[in-house]
Order: sequence, then C-alpha cells, then structure tokens
Amino acid sequence: MNTPTNGRGSRVAAGLLVAGVAALTLAAPASAATPNLVDPDAVGSLTIHKFEAPETPTGLPNDGTEQNVALDPLAGVGFTVYKVDTVDLTSNQGWVDASDLADLAPDSVADITAAGYTASAIGGETLTDANGEIALANLDLGLYFVVETSPLAGSTGVAPFLVTVPLTDPADDDNWLYDVHVYPKNALTEVTKTVEDSEDVKLGDEIDFTITGDIPNVAVIDGYKIVDTLDTKLDYVSAAVTLVDGTPLAATDYTVAYDAGTRAVTVEFTASGLAVLAANPAAQVQVVLTAVVNTVGEIANTAVLYPNLSSYTVLPGEPGGPTVTPEVITKWGDLTVEKTDKAGAPLTGAVFSVYPTQQDAVDGTNAITLGGATEFAVAADGTVTLSGLRYSDWADNATVAPGEEGYQTYWLAEIVAPDGYELLAAPIEFTITAATTAVGVDLEVVNVPSNAGFKLPLTGGAGTTLFLAGGVLLLAGAVLLAIRNRRKVSTEA
Repeated sequence: MNTPTNGRGSRVAAGLLVAGVAALTLAAPASAATPNLVDPDAVGSLTIHKFEAPETPTGLPNDGTEQNVALDPLAGVGFTVYKVDTVDLTSNQGWVDASDLADLAPDSVADITAAGYTASAIGGETLTDANGEIALANLDLGLYFVVETSPLAGSTGVAPFLVTVPLTDPADDDNWLYDVHVYPKNALTEVTKTVEDSEDVKLGDEIDFTITGDIPNVAVIDGYKIVDTLDTKLDYVSAAVTLVDGTPLAATDYTVAYDAGTRAVTVEFTASGLAVLAANPAAQVQVVLTAVVNTVGEIANTAVLYPNLSSYTVLPGEPGGPTVTPEVITKWGDLTVEKTDKAGAPLTGAVFSVYPTQQDAVDGTNAITLGGATEFAVAADGTVTLSGLRYSDWADNATVAPGEEGYQTYWLAEIVAPDGYELLAAPIEFTITAATTAVGVDLEVVNVPSNAGFKLPLTGGAGTTLFLAGGVLLLAGAVLLAIRNRRKVSTEA
C-alpha cells in the first residue's frame, strides 16, 4: 500500500478509501443470490508496515491487501491505534458515519470527540519490530484511527489516518477483506557537518563549517530549519545557504539569524522556501558557516536539523525530534620556548618571529601574526609562549601525518639575540600538538657567546705593541747599515 507520507493528502486518501467502501456497500445492486453482508461475528486484524519513503512512488496499490515491498523497514516507530466506539460497521448507518469522519479528516482524537464520537486506545503505544511491523490481531470490526505517536528522530511522520476493518475485497467486490494491511512511510532526513581548516594556521583566520541536510520526501513541508550553536572560542562571521544541485534560492526563501546571547546561528526557510524544498526532495540544503577562532583549545561543534514544524519543540534524541550532525573538531594550541646559554641559564633580550615555511623564515617574509604581533620577546625568565597556532597533526577534522595534505610545521627564527650572544644561524622547525599545548617548556633554544667565544686581537692591544717594536728595531738596523756604508765609501775615496 502506497499511503501518502504526510499532510492533508494522506487524510483525504484515507477518507476516500472509507467513503469508497461505503459507496460500494450502499449502492450495490440487488441480487437474487444471498447478499455477502458483513459478518457480525467475524474478527479482523490490522497490520502496520513501516518503511522509509522512497524517492519515487512504488506504484503498488494502497487497497488494504498485503504487498511485497522492497524498501528499508523502520524499527522502533511508535503507533497508537484507537477504535471509534460509536461507529457500527455491521450497519449501513455505520458506514455513513465512517464516511462523514473521513470527510472531516481528523488530526487528533480530540477532533473525533468534537464531532460527536468517542474513541478508545487499543493497548496503548506499540513500536514497530525489526521488520517495521505492528500486527494487531483479533480485532473487533469497526473504524480505527491510527496515530504515529513516536516517529524516529529526524523523520517526518505520517498524518493520522482512518481505516476500516473490514474493507471491500479489491479482488472481489462481493467479499470482505477482514485482514487489512497499511503501509505508512516515513521520510527520513540525515544531516552531516564538516570543517575546513587545513589552509589556516593562526587565530584570527576564518574557517568554514559546512552543514548538509536532506530534504524530507513529503508532499508538504511545514517547517525546516538548521541551528548551529557556536562554541565561545568561535566568533560568527557569516552563513551562505544553497541547494547542492544548483536549484536557485531567492533571498526571501530563508532567513539567517545570529543570537549573540545564545551564540546560535539559525537558518530557517520561509513559506516560499519550503515550497522550493518540497519541489526538490532529491536535493540537499547546504549551509556554509564561516567563523573565526579566537582562543586556543580543541573546539567541538555540532549542528541540528529540524525537518518539520512538529520537531521544533522536541529535544534532540527524543522521538520525532531533530537530527544532530556528527561532531567536528578544530584544534588550536601553543608552544613555549626557553632561551638559555650552554649551561642552561636563562637569557633575556632575544626576539623571535614565526614563519609558515622554511623559505619564508630564511627570507624573512610572511611572518605569522599572533595576537596582533609578528615579533615575540622572551620574558625575564627567558621564556616566550607562541599561542594560537593550528595543530600540526590535525586538519579538516582528521589526524594527518607528516607529508600528508594539511600537515603543518612551523619555523622559528631569531631576529634579535641577547646582548653578547650570536644570532641563531638557521631557523628551527617545530610542531604544535596536544603535547606542546600542555603546560611546560616545549623547546629549548641555546645561544653561544659572540664569535663563539673566540678572542680576536684588539686595536692598541699587546699584539699591536709587539708589531710596533719589531718595526722600530728593523728601522734602527737599516739606519746603522746606511751609516756603515757611508763610512766605507769615504775611506775608499
């Protein structure tokens, strides 16, 4: 049976089913044969078969007979069945009453009571079994009102419907069908969430959360919204709403609201937008929420899809409630550097910068800004904490290893050395992980004295004096040699 899944359509169909049977009963031509009347001593049964609604109709008849349905059964769906006590289907008037109630299309037992009838629950709420079935045997003949009282979370339940036991046998109009089968189907809606942060390396960068929700496969969608409550470590920037198949949405088809008090971002479809969704059940709604990370930490986040109006007032996880996305996490941490001499004593006066690549560190380009600064001086104790960098080994909600896309190393370059000490000759590679984010020193950077401790000759020092004395002696020797030569020349003359 291909019972509509929601809205007035299911109620009208149920009404037509009852009214049609009544019409057949009242308008049947006289026959010389013994008329096949409702057997007042007979007992009947009602079997509810619960399946997930398909994208396209099955084409199977919805006439009360048992069908071979190749759909996914839904277990754990709760139904409460009521018998309309004051409708007697062994009488012609009873069928007229049934037809009148079908025309009323009641939404609740209260509607039936308001129409002047009474109804009693048959055994309370019953859940569908692993095959998606509830079998109610040994039923008195009569008019029954079936209410889906505990839909699955994230599903759009069927509207309450009326069914008679018995029905006219569709295979033989002269007979009655005392064992009735109905096939109310549920439109299930799933929702997923991803985070894209692999291209971002520091606090203040914008990251995107993408929420993708199914559209209920029902004729009428009476409500649809997605709510994402942001962690306090995230600052809301914007939300973009589309259908993934490219179906256009007008700006008036939905609203986007951010509540700074609750930190909830709500995307809710308007009447025109709900019509677009109902016309495109195979599509999906996509919300790309952009936020800025403002604080170090592991930030977990989920979103909630409310697929129909009744789910708005139900808590997540409860029957008929909304669907919650899997949790996504983005991770941001820090590193504490300690500046020391070779003996391990802390040094002050050093200044560092951080770079995203080794080449940037060598060239001094694209220094990473943390807390509004690109230069970080060590404190009096010789330490400095570089806070607000994305984890090296975690990107796009997954662990990443060195060499994989999204893995991020960082490079530390010293731009000012402590007085009397040499600058570092090369940048130092480091990573940000849960371990580095924990309290304590993560990286010790050692400086050596200027010129590595070697002593060079100084102008005016002992080395210069020796050179000068040697020069004077050489000059004196040259003068004596010149005098001797002059005397020798005079004697010979």
